[in-house]
Amino acid sequence: MRTLVADGTGRVGASSKRPESVPPGGWVWIDVVAGEADLPELLELATPTGLDLLAVRDAVLDVDMPKMDDFGDHVLVVLHSLSAGVISTYEVDCFITRTRLITIHAVASAPIDALWSQVQTRVDLGRLDVDELLGVLADLMTRSLLAVLEAFDDRVEELNGKALKADGTLLEDLTAVRTDLTGVRRVVHPLREALDLLRHSSSDLVSERGRRRFSDVFDVASRLADGLDEARAALAETLDAYRGAEARQATEVSKVLTVYAAILLPLGFIAGFFGMNFTNLPWTGTDWGWIVVAILMLVVALVSLGMFVSLGWVKRPSGRRAGRVLGQGLLEATKTPVHIVGAVFEMSAMPVRATTARITQAVVADKSLGANEPDGEPNHGSE
Repeated sequence: MRTLVADGTGRVGASSKRPESVPPGGWVWIDVVAGEADLPELLELATPTGLDLLAVRDAVLDVDMPKMDDFGDHVLVVLHSLSAGVISTYEVDCFITRTRLITIHAVASAPIDALWSQVQTRVDLGRLDVDELLGVLADLMTRSLLAVLEAFDDRVEELNGKALKADGTLLEDLTAVRTDLTGVRRVVHPLREALDLLRHSSSDLVSERGRRRFSDVFDVASRLADGLDEARAALAETLDAYRGAEARQATEVSKVLTVYAAILLPLGFIAGFFGMNFTNLPWTGTDWGWIVVAILMLVVALVSLGMFVSLGWVKRPSGRRAGRVLGQGLLEATKTPVHIVGAVFEMSAMPVRATTARITQAVVADKSLGANEPDGEPNHGSE
């Protein structure tokens, strides 16, 4: 337990013992880090100040969501702040009277420690009323939750990259991120409601300046709640992108298997036909029969492959692109063998096309030359 006492002029000092009275125009802040074993001491502290004993008991034994309870002569405000090192929150129960602020929490609180140090050095903080001091503390604790959105913004690009690649580890990462966001979101919405009650409170313990401060904190909480909702929507879009990429990969695999099966089906039929145990099958009694069958199978395979190329099932990269495809390594080659076969087919047809083009150009030139010569005169230039 630690205590701060403000004398009403802006000077704030720490006190080693609990003061029996409050200086005129000043206030007393008592901060308690308590567990179940400290409950009797807390009840002893709450009795002379007139705090609700059941509320004090709940502050130690129960875990409450953010809320605001008005008991007339004092107000209970339950706040939550971000824990250190992990994405979770801890509870801080704040009791305010006209001249006292009592904060009860189970673990150390960085926002409370920061305000505790600042209020002893800054005169403007020492001159605040109790409700305004609570507003400053609520602002610090609420802004600590914004770190969750900053961490998500840093992580969402990585998740989107994994989604487009259909990375198998994405589902585990999405589950972990969604769990963290859900835990914070479960706290933020009640926190916004509690701050909304405080900024519209008609209690005598909340002044007009205090309500303005709580209005500012309410805006922060609203922005935080909207950001968490947008983060959940972004996770859903990332999951949809992952499913689309995964389906696209499955479609490519199915297409490759279909092409292979369609090419091997007639080849299997030919092999099965000539493999039957009959002596009167064509070319079975000759030494060159297997050559004819092999050529037939090769022709059928090339025709089938050409049909798939013409249908667009197999891509037809150019000769320049084919070298890049073949240079990606064996792993990529095993993933897209049909593309490589199409590239090789394209490269093998390039000399034939070039020869055909040259012959066509020569024929066209010969025809045009013959059309320009007079009738009956021999063409000596062609000799």
